[in-house]
Amino acid sequence: MLGNRFLKFDPKAEGKSKFDQLLDLFTQLLGYTDGDAGEALRWMNEMDKKYQLTNDAYGMGDFIDELKEKGYISEDKQNGEIEITPKTEQGIRKRSLEEIFGKLKKTKQGNHITTKPGLGDELNSDSRPFRFGDTMEQIDFTESIRNAQINRGVEAFSMQEDDLHIREADFKTQTSTVLMIDISHSMILYGEDRITPAKKVAMALSELITTKYPKDTIDIVVFGDDAWTVEIKDLPYLKVGPYHTNTVAGLQLAMDLLRRRKNPNKQIFMITDGKPTCLKIGNRYYKNSFGIDQKIFTRCLNLAAQCKKLKIPITTFMIASDPYLQRFVTEFTETNNGKAFFASLDKLGAFIFKDFESGKRKTVY
Repeated sequence: MLGNRFLKFDPKAEGKSKFDQLLDLFTQLLGYTDGDAGEALRWMNEMDKKYQLTNDAYGMGDFIDELKEKGYISEDKQNGEIEITPKTEQGIRKRSLEEIFGKLKKTKQGNHITTKPGLGDELNSDSRPFRFGDTMEQIDFTESIRNAQINRGVEAFSMQEDDLHIREADFKTQTSTVLMIDISHSMILYGEDRITPAKKVAMALSELITTKYPKDTIDIVVFGDDAWTVEIKDLPYLKVGPYHTNTVAGLQLAMDLLRRRKNPNKQIFMITDGKPTCLKIGNRYYKNSFGIDQKIFTRCLNLAAQCKKLKIPITTFMIASDPYLQRFVTEFTETNNGKAFFASLDKLGAFIFKDFESGKRKTVY
């Protein structure tokens, strides 16, 4: 009889390789360089000089070669420019997802089911006798055969209606989400980088939905002077521009996108750090950065009311705590009957993910 076999502990076998350690750092830096691989590698070289990230056995040149060999970066033969590949883009999203979920405590939230029994994809532990109207797909054949054997014996096996047992299942809610991201200039003002956490949350949320909830949809809308959609693969390259904040354009585009979606549950998440300061009227931009402009404010409230009629809740994540913003956020949220959070940058991901997952549990009638 073989017993337990003990070997000498090798810390390198349990830990990450030098390449994986540097890859984690490279992936994180890409979020701050807007996906610029060359700039991220230059930053790593500077950090290597200061903190000795590499050694004689494995240098930065070895790391760059391995990045190329494993398909994380590609080099333009003509101009020598280095770009990240789709493999790296997905890696950034996965890392963002792991980082944000790693900060969340394990709870019963986020199971993506409702408490209403019926047809669904997730079986639960509850079972009951067969009733008229149940389908073949709901029958628990293991339990039903067992009942038939108990009731009529093994030798003269037969199954009747009173032997059949049904395994209950839980409805999964299907949700269409639009995530709005403010890319106005204030997102990088005052010495605080607000766009990088917003991008990180967008990448993590999109990765969660596309991998765990494939029947859900997510659209990313960015808004400055205007509003437009960005593909999930383009999120690492998202930059702040010299824009005002046209919240109206962002909401209008979000509503247009959700009208095309067939999922019964629809919602808008909006990440912003300031008040709306811009409207587009025809070909003219109407702008006012000095306080709350009543003309812009009224248009925002009208759209919030329209979303309420369409049963589209808007959750606003205000990553600024200026007192004069309270009025806009409060009235906007009350008009929509939505929710609002004044979220610090380090808590933004937790706020959004908990709100998203808790919303999955509501019953669909």
